[in-house]
Amino acid sequence: MTYFIYRLAAGLAVGAAILIAAPAQAEGMIPATTVVLVHESEREASLLVRNDDKTAALLYSSLEDVPEDQESLLIVTPPVTRVEPGKSQLVRFILQNREPLKTQRLKRVTFEGIQPKDPSKSSKVAVTVRQNLPVIIHPKGLPLEREPWKLLAWTLADGKLTVRNDSPYVVRLAQNLRLLPSDTGAEFPRTYILPGEKIAIETDAAPTSVEFVPGSLYGFAMPAYQAQITSAATPATE
Repeated sequence: MTYFIYRLAAGLAVGAAILIAAPAQAEGMIPATTVVLVHESEREASLLVRNDDKTAALLYSSLEDVPEDQESLLIVTPPVTRVEPGKSQLVRFILQNREPLKTQRLKRVTFEGIQPKDPSKSSKVAVTVRQNLPVIIHPKGLPLEREPWKLLAWTLADGKLTVRNDSPYVVRLAQNLRLLPSDTGAEFPRTYILPGEKIAIETDAAPTSVEFVPGSLYGFAMPAYQAQITSAATPATE
């Protein structure tokens, strides 16, 4: 069980933009979806990326590990390829786990379009747009859960609000929290909590419930959700 403690100031503004929304529509390499879902039972997934620029560009696709999970589980191909303007490239994600997965796993993928160098335009600076999407790897035999945020357990003890994810699902949420009934603002340290994690937030408030904006499996902000907070004599143990 991984345990993180963050000290957060009360009274933070609530309602900032959720970081799990769809990528902004702009020129550059535009992925067809906002989240890549790889099923272990299928061993791979694919995604179309369209070049919305007016010129051909090189599409660079690369995988990133989240800091809490550094295990290499995927290969992305092709890592580099030329895409003509207005055309799309199919990018494949190939699973290479050695042991069966027990929980969902979270990775990220970046797509960046870079125009080939033109000697006649050496004085111009090319501006590229990088898209960064979450990749969720789903274990074989695990039912899909549409509302995994309802499985989180929230407790309060010794000035620490602790959220614990005992489920096998990655839970994504906006960082802004609202502590009730005092209507005190607080900030979650990141936009996700992995299976088996618990995160403690220090607070001077004495909330009985917490309100947050969860993210759906495909990255869209859902209606605000209120979870009850259980008081405890001592902090939750690992």
